[in-house]
Amino acid sequence: MLVIGGWIVVIAAVFGGYALAGGHLAALFQPTELLIIGGAATGAFIVGNNGKAIKATLASIPKVFSGSKHTKAMYMQLLALLYELLVKARKDGLMALEQDIDDPAKSPIFSKYPEIMTDHHVVEFIVDYLRLMVGGNMNAFEIESLMDHEIETHHKEAHVPIHVITKVGDAMPAFGIVAAVMGVAHTMEFISAPPAVLGEMVAKALVGTFLGILLGYGFISPIAGALEAKLQESSKVYDCVKVTLLATLNSCPPPVAIEFGRKVLYSTERPAFLELEENLKKLKSR
Repeated sequence: MLVIGGWIVVIAAVFGGYALAGGHLAALFQPTELLIIGGAATGAFIVGNNGKAIKATLASIPKVFSGSKHTKAMYMQLLALLYELLVKARKDGLMALEQDIDDPAKSPIFSKYPEIMTDHHVVEFIVDYLRLMVGGNMNAFEIESLMDHEIETHHKEAHVPIHVITKVGDAMPAFGIVAAVMGVAHTMEFISAPPAVLGEMVAKALVGTFLGILLGYGFISPIAGALEAKLQESSKVYDCVKVTLLATLNSCPPPVAIEFGRKVLYSTERPAFLELEENLKKLKSR
């Protein structure tokens, strides 16, 4: 909702200020200018990207209109899930986790945390590295290196839509100039017309530049910024899982390993030490 609210502020400030200065809003409604700018931007978007990037970009845009799912409550669930898994592994051995990691949907541990289960990428990340730990053929340094590579791959893949939208936003002012130049060229065909007519036609042409800049910097480029913020939030989940499992591989007991995971979270979502401890105590009592 912040995106929509921001757009409303942009519209109110730009068009409201124009109206207060005595401008006529109807003069800014130029469908042909929008057609030129929007059509050129869409065509360039298609030409400049492959099918995978186009699909990823279109799928990412709705995400900016939803609130963040990476809340303190979600991280409390994540840390509690990891704690339960690590306690079970410490008590009964890593082999005891085989049934949980083979089918997380049917696991009595994973099923307690529906908010985590909705993110299949995070679940796969946890399960895959627990499976490597159960196998016992890799040391902590090898697993850490593999985790780093996977997180980097996730980051690069998620950054594709951000890069695409940024390029489109940067190109919009140029397409606005294209529309304005075409409008001026059309005006030159009527050079013998009265000044009032020519003035109106030039004004319509200049609207193209205005629309290109407004759409680029007021609407499209901010979407890339919002997606970048969401990417940083999503990457932090993997960092939390990573340091927790690595701490376990380095023989830390579950409470200490969980504390490692808690400390890497952003301060705005990080549960307090006593808050997390109280939640884990309730988990033990159940």
